[in-house]
Amino acid sequence: MKKQTIRVVTRGTDGQIRIRDYDSPEDLLKRHSQIGIDDCCTDLTVRGLPVFRGLIGPIPEAPGVVRYESPEVFETLTKEWSSPKPGRTRPRTQRGSRQSQTL
Repeated sequence: MKKQTIRVVTRGTDGQIRIRDYDSPEDLLKRHSQIGIDDCCTDLTVRGLPVFRGLIGPIPEAPGVVRYESPEVFETLTKEWSSPKPGRTRPRTQRGSRQSQTL
């Protein structure tokens, strides 16, 4: 079995994002209550992992990293992710700057 990091992302009382990594679900069970297992995710790498009370997840983040988020962080990051990004702008060129040459 591959080594898997479990990342929990929450927001501290000061408003800063806090990230804590665990080496196994057992380490996370010391702080959070398991309420089930994920049995419906289309990403098979997280299927069968625990679901914890008060956390959104499991969410595949990168190879070997599974992420859980507090509901507030999940909502904030989802809004940021889904907001339209400003489009790229090109420098404007003057139209008709070339003068036609007559022969």
